[in-house]
Amino acid sequence: MKYYLIAGEASGDIHGSHLIKAIQKLDPQAEFRCWGGDLMAAAGGTIVKHYRELAFMGFWEVFINIRTIFRNIAFCKSDIESFQPDRIIYIDYPGFNMRIAAWAKIKGFENHYYISPQIWAWKENRIKKIKRDLDALYVILPFEESYYRDKHQYKVHYVGHPLLDHLSPPPQQHLDIAVEKPIVALLPGSRQQEIERMLPLFLEVAKHFPELQFVVAAAPSLSPEYYKKFLSHTSIQWVHDQTYALLQQAHIAVVTSGTATLETALLNVPQLVCYRSSHLSYSIAKKLVDLPYISLVNLIADREVVQELIQGDCSLEGILAAIRELLDEENRKDILLAYAEIRSLLGSGTASQKTAQFIVEGA
Repeated sequence: MKYYLIAGEASGDIHGSHLIKAIQKLDPQAEFRCWGGDLMAAAGGTIVKHYRELAFMGFWEVFINIRTIFRNIAFCKSDIESFQPDRIIYIDYPGFNMRIAAWAKIKGFENHYYISPQIWAWKENRIKKIKRDLDALYVILPFEESYYRDKHQYKVHYVGHPLLDHLSPPPQQHLDIAVEKPIVALLPGSRQQEIERMLPLFLEVAKHFPELQFVVAAAPSLSPEYYKKFLSHTSIQWVHDQTYALLQQAHIAVVTSGTATLETALLNVPQLVCYRSSHLSYSIAKKLVDLPYISLVNLIADREVVQELIQGDCSLEGILAAIRELLDEENRKDILLAYAEIRSLLGSGTASQKTAQFIVEGA
């Protein structure tokens, strides 16, 4: 069969690559055409648009890039019609993907959505479009199945979290730096907008802990040259496309909110979660989003396992104090115990295989 996959972020590229491999085992003649990245390409997908071109973050950032987004939507529709897939597989990225799904349903394509839009956080009225436009929805968080079933009377498939597929066991990587002191891994995000807000602050923090070795994890989607403008005048080390190797050596981590918070937890690194957005984007989000936490770690645990510093609280003084707390052994033990509980909630590490079977069988 022919499969058209749409992933708009680095995490979607990871999950899409595992899904492609799982589908290939069930459908050896499968053809894949993809919006994604290097991992999906290596797994056997033909990439028609790289996620590097799609990463617009925040309300203001989307607004100023709206023409590009509409051009991408038009191109995607045209490309799908040319390819005529048997299944369209949407991987997260809901602002774009739900638009395509509405059009594709009218055109008679079969829509499968992997990693549910987070309607439990905001825009709950999207359930109407989900029911109307999707043939199947695969959810990855333990509370999502009952949320859809009990609150919205909509059948979904809970498949477990795909990060367990990727991190059980973790990929073997060599860390290209010498470890001289306890490492603090700095994960400033994967999008330029995130990095430009967070990385200068993280570098300022590093000046206050000479007894620690701060190392920046550079995103694989961005070139090493991009990071030199931040790091060329500092003694801070950095590694490119070696985030997992860095985390496996890290004593603690400072992480910009996103999928990286869960990756850090699954690799057993006590962490501080930080988040800053533009003032406009944050003001709008605060009115629309009704969540007690921003990190996946705390949302899954349904309590504060790791400290979150958001917007105004994400200051030099706040981060310094939080790092001192993370260096306390009792605090570290409590966090690691909570991580074990989270891991037990996330399934058996077969999300890709389960989802592939549902998709190939047309569940």
